Amino acid sequence: MTSLRVGVVGVGLMGADHARRLATRIAGASLVALADPDVERAQALADELGGAGGPVRVHADPLDLVADEGVDAVLLASPGSVHEEQLLACIERGVHVLCEKPLTMDGDSSRRVVEAERAGGRDLVQVGFMRRFDPEYVRLHEMLADGRFGRPLVLHQTHRNLSVPNPDFRSEMIVRDSLVHEVDCARWLLGEEIASVQVIGPTPTRHALDGVVDPQISIFRMASGAVVTNEVFVNSRTGYEVRVEAVGEDGSAIIGRPWGEVYTTTAGHDGAAGTWGGPIVPDYRVRFERAYDLEVQAWIDASLRGEVVGATSRDGWISTLVCSAGMESLASGRPVDVALP
Repeated sequence: MTSLRVGVVGVGLMGADHARRLATRIAGASLVALADPDVERAQALADELGGAGGPVRVHADPLDLVADEGVDAVLLASPGSVHEEQLLACIERGVHVLCEKPLTMDGDSSRRVVEAERAGGRDLVQVGFMRRFDPEYVRLHEMLADGRFGRPLVLHQTHRNLSVPNPDFRSEMIVRDSLVHEVDCARWLLGEEIASVQVIGPTPTRHALDGVVDPQISIFRMASGAVVTNEVFVNSRTGYEVRVEAVGEDGSAIIGRPWGEVYTTTAGHDGAAGTWGGPIVPDYRVRFERAYDLEVQAWIDASLRGEVVGATSRDGWISTLVCSAGMESLASGRPVDVALP
């Protein structure tokens, strides 16, 4: 097989972005199907992207897309609450799947996905932790691995969003849907597991919804004793900022931010992103556009070889377990040990 016929489940912001990516700039793949309960929105996207590669079919039921014999691989951009059922259907059919985070919503359902994949005897699931493909993150990973900074002691991670338009947003979603990226990055960059997590909240920003703890500061203690601090601030009002500083015994490195003699940010107006003396990107699709391109291309290339690259289903499972401990700590304010499989 030299090309994969790909179906995308979920046509919200992320799913539509991936669909356009597959249709216009990914080699070895063709977009052939979309699935979303909002059939009109899916059909509008299918009409936009159908063309020389043929029409794009639309399914109201994602499981119908998974069962479609004309689909060779599936990209899941659906809500995490339905991932387990859709992943199990992909595994049963034996098709490669790129699943946007989180793998599932809790440790038990993530374990069932991992067990089903192992029972089938083939690695099929890649979890969409795109930062592993971002050139700056890849370079930092290489620098930490070659030991130039000595033993890593501290990792500082910052994750800010412009705003959260969802009126149903809750504090736990910051841990489960945002901090999960920092969980994966800490494990991947440092090459070890998270032993405990503590989540604390300062006085919330006035822009937070009632009852939402935002920003949140979390502390990971790694198996080696290294410490990772994380700031997740989803209503920063300045824009989308993601950066990391790694501090070792013999040096440090920072990725993810523009440099100047003095670096400050100011809020924008009327919902626009702010500035630092230059523009701040408005959202993840802009900041990590290259990472998403590289991630999806790597997924297609690996799937054609019958392999999985990037984060595996087990990585997704462990991230879910860490976030579950984080939500427990959010409620109590105390450190919570992570029970790893």
